[in-house]
Amino acid sequence: MVNLKIDHNEISVPEGTTIMEAAALAGIDIPKLCYLKDINEIAACRVCLVEVVGKEQLVTSCNNKVQEGLEILTNSPRVRVARKQNVQLILSQHDFKCATCVRSGNCTLQTLSNDLNIIDLPFKERVEHAPWDKNFPLIRDTEKCIKCMRCIQVCDKVQGLGIWDVTSTGSRTTVNVKGNRKITDSDCALCGQCITHCPVGALRERDDTEKVWDAIADEKKTVVVQIAPAVRTAWGEAMGMKREDATVGKILDAWKRMGADYVFDTSFSADLTIMEEATEFLERFQSGSLNNRPMFTSCCPGWLRFVKTQFPEMVPQLSTAKSPQQMFGAVMKTYFAQSIGVDPENIVTVSVMPCVAKKAEADMDFYYKEYAGKDVDIVLTTREFTRMLRETHIRPEVLTDRKPDSLMQEWTGAGVIFGATGGVMEAALRTAYHALSGKNPDPDFFDDIRTVNEDYALTEANLDFNGTTVRTAIVSGLGNTRKLLEAIRRGDVSYDFVEVMACPGGCVGGGGQPICDGKELAGVRGENLHFLDKNSKIRFSHENQDVAKLYQDFLEHPLSHKSHMILHTDHNAWSMHDPE
Repeated sequence: MVNLKIDHNEISVPEGTTIMEAAALAGIDIPKLCYLKDINEIAACRVCLVEVVGKEQLVTSCNNKVQEGLEILTNSPRVRVARKQNVQLILSQHDFKCATCVRSGNCTLQTLSNDLNIIDLPFKERVEHAPWDKNFPLIRDTEKCIKCMRCIQVCDKVQGLGIWDVTSTGSRTTVNVKGNRKITDSDCALCGQCITHCPVGALRERDDTEKVWDAIADEKKTVVVQIAPAVRTAWGEAMGMKREDATVGKILDAWKRMGADYVFDTSFSADLTIMEEATEFLERFQSGSLNNRPMFTSCCPGWLRFVKTQFPEMVPQLSTAKSPQQMFGAVMKTYFAQSIGVDPENIVTVSVMPCVAKKAEADMDFYYKEYAGKDVDIVLTTREFTRMLRETHIRPEVLTDRKPDSLMQEWTGAGVIFGATGGVMEAALRTAYHALSGKNPDPDFFDDIRTVNEDYALTEANLDFNGTTVRTAIVSGLGNTRKLLEAIRRGDVSYDFVEVMACPGGCVGGGGQPICDGKELAGVRGENLHFLDKNSKIRFSHENQDVAKLYQDFLEHPLSHKSHMILHTDHNAWSMHDPE
């Protein structure tokens, strides 16, 4: 242990502890702006300065470790002046039109400026501007960038893509797409982790809320809204609600109040996805086509973008099943449209997703069908939904639990856990087990694949299906995914079925979720989905009676010709970039 004084308090901390961590153990909060533990500890912002008695220069607390006998002052006059000046310098190069920023009220720089009582700027303002394609799902505003380097480090160290980099030098140093490429020409997976780890509003999703308002206002249009499983775990964070009060039923009620004609839970189409994907897996597994390489899940568009650019030889191993989002849209424009007697061209399908990549997924040409136009017309993130809710001044406490509309009302626990890493795999295996054995397994038979590492690295499990071994692997986060695919490529590992999610922790940690700077909430949100599954009346996708009726009345059976036409896709029909 190391003995020292912080603000005249004697404490003992383990060797290797940083000054910032030591202060936290003593109940002292040192302000920070660029710091992300184990990811960005470069002291770029110079906000976490402290005074070490006896040293002439102030030191940064995030990357300097404690030493025996140190006496540290975290709030001395020198420290207060230096912090204030450093933040003022940052503000002088920042577009601080806070009232029109998506992060207003949830901005680390804004909070810090208030805490430091900054009411004027003694420095000349110089704000940099750079063009950006505003049609791209991810928007970067150079004028708001504070050069904290978080986006660079998260993209590099966590996601392993290295999309962002430092450009120029000196006072002109800034952040941009590596190689000065356009973002549309990059290998960006649209995971959105750079957005959720940005402390300000320099990165955000493309706002599509006005498209929804326009659709609702158009009397000729029938607006149909679906809510992804992961959304229910997080929307309450943005609305100041207790987790147990922030139900999906209240989201559905909110949409009805905002003017949607029909509201549904995407958990229904997650069950539908399982019927197709589990059947597809069994078909490939029993045919022996998975001896060399596994079948990969295909629900995550960020993962699809990644494999397209980084491991194109693995594309044939993807399940051909569309994601739950796209399946729901396709069913809306066919089965549901016929049922309610509305021309598919007059149906506007809106999805609320925890994801930025879902916006790009909906726009891909391979999801266009003559029978229905686009499967999904508009995609909103969880953040966009909460902004719309605030815009209507609907108070959360007036919302009631509403059931989804008929025809696609029922959902199962298997569909709900799609939002957590390992959920797609577990849901598919529950149904695959039933198909092989003719009976349901214990829903908790697959506990082994729920054992998720803290950093969401690889989880492996060999499962016994009545004497047949199924080799499975689960991974989330694209940095972890790269390691796994390289091992598969080398032949070091071999599996039958692999689930990949681009965002650490799965959709619950998606790039479209509410931002709680400094907190990683994917684990907590995922546990909430598993709790809902545990307490669901139905926990198997094949027992969803509304899904069964859909097959009976329209789709015939999983992997039928009709289901192939509506619920499956050709991953070779599109590419990330136009050929040069």
